Amino acid sequence: MLTLLPFPALTFSLCRTSCNNIPINYPFGVDDGCGAPQYCKMLNCSTNLPFITPSGTYKVQGIDYNKKTPIIYNPSMSTCSILQPHHDFVMLEIKSIIIHPAPDTVFTLLNCSRDSSVLNHYRSLCFNFSGHSCDELYRSCTSFRLFHLLSNNTPPCCFTGYDTVKYMSMNILDCTHYTTVYNTDGLHGVAPLDWIYEIKLSYSVPDTGCDRCGRSGGTCGFDVETEGMGIRMDP
Repeated sequence: MLTLLPFPALTFSLCRTSCNNIPINYPFGVDDGCGAPQYCKMLNCSTNLPFITPSGTYKVQGIDYNKKTPIIYNPSMSTCSILQPHHDFVMLEIKSIIIHPAPDTVFTLLNCSRDSSVLNHYRSLCFNFSGHSCDELYRSCTSFRLFHLLSNNTPPCCFTGYDTVKYMSMNILDCTHYTTVYNTDGLHGVAPLDWIYEIKLSYSVPDTGCDRCGRSGGTCGFDVETEGMGIRMDP
């Protein structure tokens, strides 16, 4: 049960409302005791406002608070123009319940073995992505063209959702690289060179009245020791 306690029953620090020109509103916070405790330490107000996960740090490009969708960029992810070393995208299980890649974020598994589970037993996990194909990716993108050159045939790929990479690592999937794009409905007929290689997240937060509190000039935060929620009405 979540109980809101009036300030000063709880003491929490002054909460910054922006970082690197990106508004910081509830449930996020970049200072101790600010925002919702479930989102504590997800963001760090440094040079690039990184979103932090076990697999690395991702630059926050923007946050749409009405749609509850942050956009993050992975500087170590392969894109159409640059090939990066192999790695996985990993989020803490408990965090992925409240914030995770949005349904219209597509994970493209690249250079997969023909024995890959997503091409055989779990082939239903791959879907049609706005009429695009593996061959188109390998031909259009300078970074992915290498896979085509090293193989006598077009290496398989798989357009899939976050749940696939959540439960199976790239080694288990038997694919060497991945990339991500979002706004999939708007990419029909758009060449891979013009895709935006980022991840759109979707978050949820219980209705505690903090949104209304913010609109009326207040600040929601929590006690860093007890994680009890509190409200401060700023002058």
